[in-house]
Parts: sequence; C-alpha cells; structure tokens
Amino acid sequence: MMQHAPVMIVLLPVSAALLCMLFSRISKNLGSWLVIASIFGAFFSAVTALQQVIANNGAPLHYWMGGWQPPIGIEFVIDPLSGILAVLITFIALLVSIYSRPFVKDEDWLHIGGYYTLFGLMTVGMCGMVITGDVFNLYVYLEVMSLSGYGLIALGGKKSMLAAFRYLLIGTIGASLYLLGVGYMYAMTGTLNMADMAALSAGHLHSPLFAMAVGCFVIGFGIKMALFPLHGWQPDAYTYAHPGAAALIAGIMSKIPSYAMIRFLFYMFKVDNPVVSSALNVLGIMGVAGILIGSVMALAQYDFRRMLAYSSVAQIGYIAIGLAMGNMYGFIGAVLHIINHAFMKCALFLVIGGIEYRFGEVNLYRLGGLNKKMTISTITVTFAALSMIGLPPTAGFFSKWYLLLGAYTGAQYFYIGVLVISSLLNAIYFFRILEQMFIQREASLTEVHRHKGKLGLPVEMAVPIFVVGIGIIALGFYSVDIVTDIIKLGLPEVFLR
Repeated sequence: MMQHAPVMIVLLPVSAALLCMLFSRISKNLGSWLVIASIFGAFFSAVTALQQVIANNGAPLHYWMGGWQPPIGIEFVIDPLSGILAVLITFIALLVSIYSRPFVKDEDWLHIGGYYTLFGLMTVGMCGMVITGDVFNLYVYLEVMSLSGYGLIALGGKKSMLAAFRYLLIGTIGASLYLLGVGYMYAMTGTLNMADMAALSAGHLHSPLFAMAVGCFVIGFGIKMALFPLHGWQPDAYTYAHPGAAALIAGIMSKIPSYAMIRFLFYMFKVDNPVVSSALNVLGIMGVAGILIGSVMALAQYDFRRMLAYSSVAQIGYIAIGLAMGNMYGFIGAVLHIINHAFMKCALFLVIGGIEYRFGEVNLYRLGGLNKKMTISTITVTFAALSMIGLPPTAGFFSKWYLLLGAYTGAQYFYIGVLVISSLLNAIYFFRILEQMFIQREASLTEVHRHKGKLGLPVEMAVPIFVVGIGIIALGFYSVDIVTDIIKLGLPEVFLR
C-alpha cells in the first residue's frame, strides 16, 4: 500500500465527503466520523509519502494515475516541500474536524452532513493543490478548495452570507486569471504537465506572452492568498466564517496559493530571468505595504476575529517579502513562515472559537480574567502571541530570523527595518490581549454553553487547542533540526548552483 500513499492523500477524504450525506442520513453523527477517519488516513498517507522522500535524500516520489505516463497521464508528485505541506494540511484539518463537533452536535443530520461534506472537500482541494503535477488539475483543486470555502464561510450566520458572496466574486476573478495564465503557457509549450512546462518554457522566458502569464499567476494567487491590496474579501470572511471551520480557513487556506506561487516562480520558471525578477520586486512592494497597513489596521480593531484577520494580511506580507528577496535564506524564511503561521493562526482562531462557544463573546475588551476560566486556552494564546511577535524559542522567531538573514545577505536592509517595525506593532496588539486576559479584572460573562471541569471546554475542543499550542513550541525547538533540513532537501535548483 505504501506505493499508493500519494493518491490516498486525496482519495480517502474525497470518498468520505461524497458518502458523508448518505451516512449522516443513517445516523446524524456517522458521516462526520467517516470524514474525520478519512482525514486521519490522509494524514498517515502524507507522513508515509514524506518519509519515503526523506529516505531517498529528497528525490521526488511520482505517482501516475492509471499507470499513464505524463504528459498524457495525470501525476501526483511528492517532494520535500509538497510532502511537508501535505502533512501540515492533513494534521491541522484532523484537529479542526474534531474541534468542530460541539458546534454542530445539536443540528439535524442535513446540517451536520453538509458541514462535514464541505470540510472534507476543502481538505481534498488543499491537498490536491500541493501534490498535483499538472497545472490544470491545480485549477480544479483550487476551485474545489474555494467552493467549499465559500460554503463554510456562509454557514457562519447572517453576516457571513455577504462575506461569502464577496469572496465568491473576488475569488472567481483570481481563479479566472490563473486559468488565463495556464492558457498562455499552454499556447507556448503545448503541455499541462508541470515538469514538461518548465522545460519547454525555457525558450520563451523573454516573450510578452510569458510576461502576461506570470502577471496573471501573481495577481490570481495574490487574490487567493489575500496579499495586499488584493485582500478585500479576507477581513469579513475570517470574521464571520463558521467558528468551527475558521481555524482551517485562516490557518491553511490562504497559505496554499502561496505554495502554488512558489511552485511556479521558483521551481518552474526559476528566479534568474527578468520577468520573474520583476514579479518578485512587485511582490516585495505589496508585501511591505501589507505588513505595515495590516499591522496598523489590526491595532484599530476591538473584535478579536477581525484583529486576527488584519494580522493575517501582515503575515502574508512576510511570505511575500521572503520570496522577493530571491535568495536561499529568504526562501527558507518564507516557507518556514507558511508552516509556522498555520499553527499560530490556527491556535488563535481555535481559542476565539472556544470563547465564542462558551461565552458568545468576541470583544477584546470583554476578556478580563479569562485565565481563571479557560486556562489551557489562555496559555495557548500566550504561546501564539509570543510566536507572532517573534520571541524565542517559539516557532515565529525562526521564520523571522531566516527572513532577517535573507535581507542581510541580499543587502536589502529596508526589509530588516520593516520586519522590526512590524514585530513592535505585533507586540502592541498582542500584549493588549494578554493584558486583558491576565491582568484586567474579571469580566462578567454569561455562559452560553455551560461547561464544568478544569478544561473549560468540551474535550473535543480543548485537546486540539492544547496540541496546537504545544506544536508552536515544538516547532520552535525543532525548526532548525528537522523542518528546515526538510526544506533544504527540496530547495529550487537556482539556489544549488
């Protein structure tokens, strides 16, 4: 079965998602457990595939659907970068799928089945995007991820409907631009296979058609990853998304288009040609603007969810400037920040979802004394906040460290100043939260869902919060020894010359 691990990453959750409604009709909780079990299977398959890649010293693992060899057939490719992201997606999705159960336990079979069907499909879309070796199938998985994301956002309530519709309109533009870029590349190369397209595009790197394709990819993926100023859909979507799924949407969904941009610009088109270099310069400008404006906007918020949404605009800017540096350290910092930010932002949205579940409260200034009522949650917020600021030994320190090294190595000292200013702004608005939770007098909060016990939340919610909080510290201690070494195994060829 090990040779089928790549395809099982998407086959298991897509099969469960398609059967979820039927099983939910038989027993309203059966479909949800089927999806959770399938995501666990996908996680196990992703770990297995990544282990094979590491054992082969980073050599990619290829899987041909139906035995048809590319470029005619469709292939999945697991290399160190796609492998570690597949593990990340399935691990976070597994935790959030368990965490979601208390939010839907009182619903009927139709709502529970519908929620977990969308959840399973979203996991399929994200996993498919990182392991596919075909540019058109990447579009298919992008749409699967987006459409299920629209649904999960819309399930959040009345205000979420408008947020989902806005995301649908803007997201459709992004997907259309990506598809247009694929059309340009197909016209030049006559293939949709990524490896073939990379080889055949070498003679077109200075053509206007190639420049238009790169522009379409940058804008299209920029919209999907909420890169400033293409982020208009994001604050409302993160704020009003279904509280059970918000951690997956905020923690993972915007990172996968970032990976896709990396795959195109660094692995397929290289970075040592004028068109891609110009695109990276534009990314750098957008990233700097996003970091500064996103951080300032986060300072002005009193809704915990909205503050985290604008914080994400700034964090996506870190990834953009890491790529814009165009050197090995900047690249490692960008990829490391994709992984670290997934844990940090997932942890924060899990906690705010728990607060909303128990007290129906999201106002930053109504969290006084929360450390006495939800101890595990407040400790997790502390770890995540310190990591977002970039203090050692948390995960966020190491991605920022590599970004600083990249800026210093490339003599791009302006980026160093931006990173320092951003960290100071992060400290202001995250210490404001910690002050409310640990120092301010206890707020008079009415429990919406009464829960007795030391955990402060149902065990299905408390355990994922605890695991992700520990993950932030564990990533900090093992970022250099394990995660960074895996990333270095799969560095783009341009950095190995």
